[in-house]
Amino acid sequence: MGDPSLLFWLGAFVVIAFVDLVTIMNLWRSEKSFNTRLMWALIILLLPVIGLIIWGFIGPRGMPKPPTSPEQSK
Repeated sequence: MGDPSLLFWLGAFVVIAFVDLVTIMNLWRSEKSFNTRLMWALIILLLPVIGLIIWGFIGPRGMPKPPTSPEQSK
């Protein structure tokens, strides 16, 4: 089948890459400045595990406010 340690590290890589991508997508939807979002995206990409931990503790908070059009409130 395959070396169990290789399969473990491959699975760990896939999970970390997926979490990084979701984090960066949420980061770009935030209302922070472009430079702040770019800085955090670079940190997360260059240091995938450590960057996620740092972002989790001191990263930008909040999501954009939902649209408030009368059509959507029906």
